Amino acid sequence: MTIKKDREHRLIEIRAVDNEENKMLIEGYAITFDKPATHQYGSRKFTETIKRGALDKTDMKDVPLRYNHNDTWLIMARTRNKSLELIVDDVGLKIRAELLDTQSNRDAYMAIQAGLIDKMSFAFNVADGGDTWTFGENETTREVNSIAKLWDVSVVDTPFYDSTSIYARSFDLLESEEKRLDSLNELEVERLKLKIKFGGDK
Repeated sequence: MTIKKDREHRLIEIRAVDNEENKMLIEGYAITFDKPATHQYGSRKFTETIKRGALDKTDMKDVPLRYNHNDTWLIMARTRNKSLELIVDDVGLKIRAELLDTQSNRDAYMAIQAGLIDKMSFAFNVADGGDTWTFGENETTREVNSIAKLWDVSVVDTPFYDSTSIYARSFDLLESEEKRLDSLNELEVERLKLKIKFGGDK
C-alpha cells in the first residue's frame, strides 16, 4: 500500500446497494460533519472534528475511488468519467460509485456485499490556516474548518482506528503541532525578555 506522507486519512463506512440492473453500486459517507472522532493513544486523547463548510473551497475536480489508497491498484471508479459521484449535503460528503466491470472490482464488490470490506477512507490536505487546535490538560482537540484538496476516496480492508501506521500518524500530527506551539511560546518569551531589557512598551 502506497500512502503519501503529507496526506491525512480518515475512515467511514460503505455498503453495497441492491439494484435490479445487477450493477455494482456502492455508497456511503466519506466525510461526516460535526461528529467528533476521538483517538486514544496510551494516556493521550486526541479528538478531531471536521466542521460543516470545510468542503466549501475544496478541490474535488478529479477524484479516484481506490482500494486501500493504493496507487498501484487499478482505479475502481473516478469522478472524471462520472462513475464516481461526490455529493456534499448537510450530513457530509456522500459518495456513490458504479464499479467498472473488471475482475478486481468484482472481487472487491463481493467482499463488500459479504461485509468483509465495510469501511472507506479519504485522503486530504488541510488548507493553510484551515484547522484550529485547543490543548487541554487531558485532551487535545482539532477542528478542521477548510480542506484544500481531496486526493481520493478508498475502500479499505483495515479499519482506520486499528491500523497502526495510519493511526499513529494522527499523533505524529499532534506532536508536530505541539512542537510548533512550543517554539512559538519560546519566541514570545524571548521577545518579552528583550522588551524588559531595553525598556519596551510600558
